[in-house]
Amino acid sequence: MVETVTSPELAAMVDVDLVDVRDERDWVAGHVPGSRNIPLETLRADPDAYLAKDRPVAFICARGVRSLTAAKLAERLGYAKIYNLDGGTSAWARAGLALVAESVSAAA
Repeated sequence: MVETVTSPELAAMVDVDLVDVRDERDWVAGHVPGSRNIPLETLRADPDAYLAKDRPVAFICARGVRSLTAAKLAERLGYAKIYNLDGGTSAWARAGLALVAESVSAAA
């Protein structure tokens, strides 16, 4: 079952795999600390290559729509502990929680 969590609830969780399903460009611009980027289309192609069934996973996107799609996919495939961040990174920022931006180096 997919459980929807608020930003403060997600921030308090430990030992959960944070998966941001936005495009890499959006992830680089600002993401939840500790999250890793697996775009939704990549995840759809081979979820078992990216997720561990024995570890809780929380899906994140900009507003909670793409992440809910990813969470429902994981649920159909038998993943046990699945969370969806309600409101995505937008809600995270509105809750006053910091987003991490990656610096992009210019190609040589």
